[in-house]
Amino acid sequence: MARHIDPKCKLCRREGVKLYLKGIRCETPKCSVAKRKNVPGQLKRRGRKLSDYGIHFREKQKLKRFYGVFERQFRHCFAKAERKKGNTGENLLILLERRLDNVLFHLGYGFSRSHARQVINHGHITVNNRKVDIASYLIKSGDLIKPINKEDSVKMIKLNVDSDNNRDLPSWLELGDDGLEGRVLHLPTRDEISINIQEQLVVELCSK
Repeated sequence: MARHIDPKCKLCRREGVKLYLKGIRCETPKCSVAKRKNVPGQLKRRGRKLSDYGIHFREKQKLKRFYGVFERQFRHCFAKAERKKGNTGENLLILLERRLDNVLFHLGYGFSRSHARQVINHGHITVNNRKVDIASYLIKSGDLIKPINKEDSVKMIKLNVDSDNNRDLPSWLELGDDGLEGRVLHLPTRDEISINIQEQLVVELCSK
């Protein structure tokens, strides 16, 4: 499985916004976006005006890095969004938001989306009482998500949830009182997706 091996904080600095790639650290004064305003690299490119293509490209990169997907996965998701009825940009965001690794991050089972992917890949999660180890699995309305019935898995998930209990839970998800059972109340809408992105720019770039 492909993965990012570069320093994650450099990705946030390049986009100029917090992508929450390092979980709780992103909310502390240690966050590099708050401390260092310049983009990474030897050349000081602050104030450099982007071309029209550059503006579109940066929005696409921001979206990919926020959800932790690579180009091939992103193209597959975009093609799926195009085939659906309705606004392609909104369809794309909803498909990315429905990924299991993103849902686990929202529930607090992982400190970041990459951590949530690790939890899934190691076989700690079940959906509707069936083990799922695919991070790109798309959840559906009514799905029940919880750790597999093993002591180590339950203990780890409980610790993760308790360690980050200040996280805002989206209105389309519900977490049980014990923090071990998440439920998808309904599929997310565009208004319920918190990422600050101009999805129409992404659609215009990918449609060329």
